[in-house]
Amino acid sequence: MPVSPAIFRTSRQEGVSGTRTTCPYCGVGCGVLVASDVKGNVTVTGDPDHPANRGRLCVKGTALGETLATDGRLLAPRINGAEAGWDAALDLIATRLSQAVAMHGPDSVALYVSGQLLTEDYYVANKLMKGFIGSANIDTNSRLCMASSVAGHRRAFGTDTVPGQYEDLDLADLVVLVGSNLAWCHPVLHQRLMAAKAARGTKIVVIDPRRTATCEGADLHLALAPGADAHLFNMLLSHLADNGHLNTAFLQNVQGLEAALATARISDVTDTGLSPAVLDQFLTLWAGTEKVVTVYSQGINQSDSGTDKVNAILNCHLATGRIGCPGMGPFSVTGQPNAMGGREVGGLANMLACHLELENPDHRAAVQGFWACPTMADRPGLKAVDMFRAAEDGRIRALWILHTNPAVSMPDADRVARAIAGCDFVVVSDAFALTDTARLADVLLPATAWGEKDGTVTNSERMISRQRAFLPAPGQARPDWWQLAQVARRMGFSGFEWASPAEIFAEHAALSGVAGTLGSDFDISGLRGADYEELAPVVWPQAAQKGGRFFGNGRFHTPDERGRMVPVTARLPAKVTQAHPFRLNTGRIRDQWHTMTRTGMAPRLSQHLGEPYLEIHPADAARVGLAPATLAELTSPQGRAILRVMISDAVAPGQPFAPMHWTGETAPSGRVDALVAPVTDPVSGQPASKSTPVAIRPFAAAWYGFAISQRDLMPACDYWAKASVNGGAQLELAGAHAPEDWAAWATKLFGAPPTTTLTDLARGTHRFAIAQRGQLQGAVFVARDPVLLARGHLASLLGAAEGGALAGRPGADQPDPGPTVCACMNVGLNTILRSIAEGDALSLQALGEVLGAGTNCGSCRPELAALLHRHIQREAAE
Repeated sequence: MPVSPAIFRTSRQEGVSGTRTTCPYCGVGCGVLVASDVKGNVTVTGDPDHPANRGRLCVKGTALGETLATDGRLLAPRINGAEAGWDAALDLIATRLSQAVAMHGPDSVALYVSGQLLTEDYYVANKLMKGFIGSANIDTNSRLCMASSVAGHRRAFGTDTVPGQYEDLDLADLVVLVGSNLAWCHPVLHQRLMAAKAARGTKIVVIDPRRTATCEGADLHLALAPGADAHLFNMLLSHLADNGHLNTAFLQNVQGLEAALATARISDVTDTGLSPAVLDQFLTLWAGTEKVVTVYSQGINQSDSGTDKVNAILNCHLATGRIGCPGMGPFSVTGQPNAMGGREVGGLANMLACHLELENPDHRAAVQGFWACPTMADRPGLKAVDMFRAAEDGRIRALWILHTNPAVSMPDADRVARAIAGCDFVVVSDAFALTDTARLADVLLPATAWGEKDGTVTNSERMISRQRAFLPAPGQARPDWWQLAQVARRMGFSGFEWASPAEIFAEHAALSGVAGTLGSDFDISGLRGADYEELAPVVWPQAAQKGGRFFGNGRFHTPDERGRMVPVTARLPAKVTQAHPFRLNTGRIRDQWHTMTRTGMAPRLSQHLGEPYLEIHPADAARVGLAPATLAELTSPQGRAILRVMISDAVAPGQPFAPMHWTGETAPSGRVDALVAPVTDPVSGQPASKSTPVAIRPFAAAWYGFAISQRDLMPACDYWAKASVNGGAQLELAGAHAPEDWAAWATKLFGAPPTTTLTDLARGTHRFAIAQRGQLQGAVFVARDPVLLARGHLASLLGAAEGGALAGRPGADQPDPGPTVCACMNVGLNTILRSIAEGDALSLQALGEVLGAGTNCGSCRPELAALLHRHIQREAAE
């Protein structure tokens, strides 16, 4: 996006040209450098001096400069769909919130916030809700990704503390990845781990029902039965005890060993779905390796027994003393850029600021005194799933949603959308006007986005980094903290008079000092007087022992300073039924983020996997009659979805997988969370997003289609999925009934009659192009079966001469690169296969040297390795 150099600020840090800021995607918290050329074009590169990434970036971070256009941005407040001034919008919000409190009590108001908020935004929201409105009905979409880890930490350590540092991945002799597709979801950490493997022979074990991209670099893959993680780590605990691997000295500082062992011994190898030989290999390796790090993520957390799974892992580290020392410990990696910052300010419904306890009267009194607030929430509020249920049944009368899209991302998403639509008063603060949730708001507030926001974020290893603005706010967009503070002041509350995020951060740091006197681990009061503008990345607490690690000295944040081993009665998810015989696993893909409001703007990020799909085992596909590239219809008691079929033995029979990124704006029938059951962990309240029973059958498509267009199209058909391309969009299409007049259908699709038509009635194919002044504006291809075309080539023709577009393929002098495999270097599948077949590149190193593939973020390297492996197998067979 062109940016005027006049508004581009140069960082004063170490003479770096440009702005030092932090990536807005996952919890790795990578530092980035943003610069502009003489034409004002923005480029984003990894910051070589940021400790989290040392210059590395994944493909999403590399493409950040392509996501800065203001198309589709919400540029002014709206009341009931009509533009309004800020004063009118803020006054209305303040009035409606005050009325709800006066008429129905403080618990009739709720805030649903997001890990996309900066810490300063989060702080203001928490202060307003818990200290001034007087209810703990504030929860965050981080409830969907790491609440079970929070609950497990608090049970074991007395506080929500991540014990280790990223450096432990460099120092460990064994890294166990549990429910974590690190190669796709945290690529920079995966690069770091693979570098350690290459440099010092680090062993890697992946525990996951799926064979993910991360497995390509592993020494051992445990294809665990779905939900059996606690069984596995219970068996590990028993093995440690039975074979003399307990650390008796460290256990003097830990309670609960006997009870934890008693429940652990109930688990059996049959519960895990593993063979005794594979299980023994893992148990022996873990027990015999002192420097072991167990990294876990959503495969553990997103479960109806997620907290117990977390504690089963923590029990093994506590029993061996392998915690808080270089190269060893449990490590929860978070999915959002500021999930940790939200935890620090108490952004969850059951937490107080600065890791203090909402249920503790001394803690509440200290925070109330510091804030000088008239009241203080004295009990946990509604967690995410329960919050929207309360909106549905009328207990919540006023709901404010900030920077998240629950009508898509919550389990039972259709019901959540109906609850939001039926709530008396809904405010949505967002950067974009056209999201599934924004469409349901009574008041829409234009918020600043990455590049315009100024504040701090905390990554998965407790490192606080600055996120700095380098663009002006478009239109009337304003920071979230400002919106919240303005409403608070209009409600008659004092203490919200900040003029900048620096002032909010200083208050947050000062409160953490108060928390420190009460024994909280979170104390950043030493940063209160720091130069906020030039604040360098820092791990809290600054004076923590052993380089920022916790608990290696055997002291915990419990009343008696002893750790707690928790007895875990492991259980498996509820069995599937005859009506819904498949267990659906959901998750992320490599190149997209959440509901794609940002990543969807970068065309190259849609060229790897550009539409919602169902990954299903060949035996299952054969059993229900699914063919490759056709469509599958999935149903659950909650909802329905239509997804493209991808047949693969990377998933086990009965355990299909589907990604969760698509929305009503990009693929209305591909909203996967509409299927997911709203089942939650009883301790953490985190939904179980990886085990929903579903039924699967072929979608009876009468026709399939593919379209490209410079205009934004909204097709009227049973299935469509839209992805950005340079100069426009591409769409996959399908319908259960064929139109009687395809030319009329194409005219309606494009809003103008086609200029070129090619029809073969015998084959049932129809091709239409529309051009203006000889330049291609759009084209659509229709067939009875899935359409086979050179999609990338066709997308490249938009805006070019119309001739030849309806051929659907490049000429002989224009090789088709095929679907993108390496998005960083824009290298297609066909290009890679040609280089392998011709003998030009028969190793990962050679592919990098010849094509550049895999040389940047490395997240495509597992796919490259698989292509090479298949070639070698074919050569051997011949």
